[in-house]
Amino acid sequence: MPVMPGAELLISSFLAAVMVVVVQVSVVYCGGFPPTLLNLERAFPAAQRVELEALRARDWARHARILQGVVGGVVDFSVAGASDPEAVGLYYTKVKLGSPPKEFNVQIDTGSDILWVACNSCNDCPKSSGIGIELSLFDAASSSTASPVSCSDSLCNSVVQTTATECLAQSNQCGYSFQYGDGSGTSGYYVSDLLYLETIMGPSLVVNSSAPIVFGCSTYQSGELTKADRAIDGIFGFGQQDLSVISQLSSRGITPKVFSHCLKGDGNGGGILVLGEILDPSIIYSPLVPSQPHYKLNLQSIAVNRQLLPVDPAVFATSSNRGTIVDSGTTLAYLVEEAYDPFVSAITAVVSQSVILTPKGSQCYQVSTSIAEIFPPVALNFDGGASMFLRPEDYLVHADVGTTWCIGFQKAQDGVTILGDLVLKDKIFVYDLAHQRLGWADYDCSSSVNVSITFGKDEFVNEGQLSTSNSSSSSSLFKLIMMSITLLVYLSPIIGFLLP
Repeated sequence: MPVMPGAELLISSFLAAVMVVVVQVSVVYCGGFPPTLLNLERAFPAAQRVELEALRARDWARHARILQGVVGGVVDFSVAGASDPEAVGLYYTKVKLGSPPKEFNVQIDTGSDILWVACNSCNDCPKSSGIGIELSLFDAASSSTASPVSCSDSLCNSVVQTTATECLAQSNQCGYSFQYGDGSGTSGYYVSDLLYLETIMGPSLVVNSSAPIVFGCSTYQSGELTKADRAIDGIFGFGQQDLSVISQLSSRGITPKVFSHCLKGDGNGGGILVLGEILDPSIIYSPLVPSQPHYKLNLQSIAVNRQLLPVDPAVFATSSNRGTIVDSGTTLAYLVEEAYDPFVSAITAVVSQSVILTPKGSQCYQVSTSIAEIFPPVALNFDGGASMFLRPEDYLVHADVGTTWCIGFQKAQDGVTILGDLVLKDKIFVYDLAHQRLGWADYDCSSSVNVSITFGKDEFVNEGQLSTSNSSSSSSLFKLIMMSITLLVYLSPIIGFLLP
């Protein structure tokens, strides 16, 4: 490779500077006394060439300590739960909050914005859970890093869709009260405390760090939230409003402005959740509808067995109270009334010779063979030429009777189509907020994934779990620093030779 103009001067100057430092270190005395000798060991073997990735990962781990535990990168969360409504019927992850850190199980919800957990003063909160987890309560008084958000804080005056902020006059604390689509609700106050993060810095390297965030401390719950069968410690809202965790962290450069999930549908469920971008060549994207409180896509048509349904596209049009929402907090899926009956009729027409319609109605079928053999494929066609293909298990649910399957799509009563976990499972979903688009691809969510690791808020270097490729978009400063580190690696034998 040809040498850039001035590169020889840069290398010569760099080598001279290194040699000067070496000479100075070898002759300096303190107060007339001989120097104290320290035994130093190399971080990497002298005879072994060190890969740039290893140097970069080690430096980032060090910088995380220098910057008081805050480090930029891709954050990994565990995933538990399943989409099966007869089992758990939701997906959840674990978050650690406070000092000392305490662990909470919170539902993964792309349909809301706020992270909240139940507080020790919560009224009507469930005491036990039917999904096999031990419930926890957050106690702000027991955390040395917790501080309430006051009424005068700018966050208290921010307008967040579906969230009502209010000043709790007696305590001067910023409070909230909001309801979910199923009628359940929660209220409480906002608190600032540490969220602990597992940040992926490179293949096989995870750095533990923490960052202060604002979240809700729930003192009251109602509706479905109070029931013990699916009780959870709280809800992790992944919306794009200012108070969502993804917005708080990405605005400070701690995480990229993108998050991804892959929810495993069969077996015991589980999956993958990262504050970062999952990479796969089969991912296709559709633009998000701008200026909407939820993740809305422009659904244009539906095909059953490759035949378009006779539905006016206007029924899918987006407005403040209509449109198509992607919501991981919804178990099933909901289709606008004008499209629901044609959808069910088209499926029934295809399978009518192979199934027995059950007394429950035309939306349930008694099946004597594999549903994959007799039920047709379905395609949801979105703006930008992006189609989401559904297998029979993506629109059917297994009824309590062994051989009975029912249409999992429900008739929407409010003009809003909602794609819940029934549809989202067994697919990669990428919520690219930086470019206002949403991507997806069919995927085995029990497999590993490739992620993109960021150097800045919107700059990415593609890194697989086992392989690395460099990005030409890295800044010149970063390249210069990496050149200097590489020179140090190559010069280490020379420096070792010069040292007495």
